[in-house]
Amino acid sequence: MVMGEKIEAVFEWLLWNSRFAILLAVVASLLVAFAVFFVTSVDAWHLVSHILSYANPHLSSEARETFHLQVVAHAVSIVDGYLLATILLIFSLGLYELFISKIDVAAASKGSRVLFIRSLDDLKDRLAKVILMILIVSFFERSLSMRVSNFLDLLYLALGIALVALALYLTHRGGHARAEDEPSNSEH
Repeated sequence: MVMGEKIEAVFEWLLWNSRFAILLAVVASLLVAFAVFFVTSVDAWHLVSHILSYANPHLSSEARETFHLQVVAHAVSIVDGYLLATILLIFSLGLYELFISKIDVAAASKGSRVLFIRSLDDLKDRLAKVILMILIVSFFERSLSMRVSNFLDLLYLALGIALVALALYLTHRGGHARAEDEPSNSEH
């Protein structure tokens, strides 16, 4: 083997194995996902433990309404936290499958195929859908505390709802169009 070919072989080996640097992002994303799951679960536990005070007969109707809005807003933020943790989990699994190796245990599993990532576009698609859900949940959370004092406020709220519906429709429609373009498993 000529010296140039040896250098090329070593360089290509180094280049190919540099993909293992992705493991840092995989592990870090996984750890942050677990941390967000934990923090959000603690928030959920505190919400449930405080919810019993809603049954207090001494609460005025105004205090009860305020408490109700706070509980709903807190519940929505809990959903937001779980969605964020889900994004990090999907990101971690997707990076691993794209750059390192298919997850053999997942392939053998009879469970959901939602976490199978076939390409970078597939990963981006799944992340975008979860991010869209976080934005929708955040919009809902903010709309709970919005005070509608005039027609323009109501119009802005309605426009926001219409745009959220449009985003959901386009996301759903785009997913179906992509599924129709992919060959079915029976054709292979």
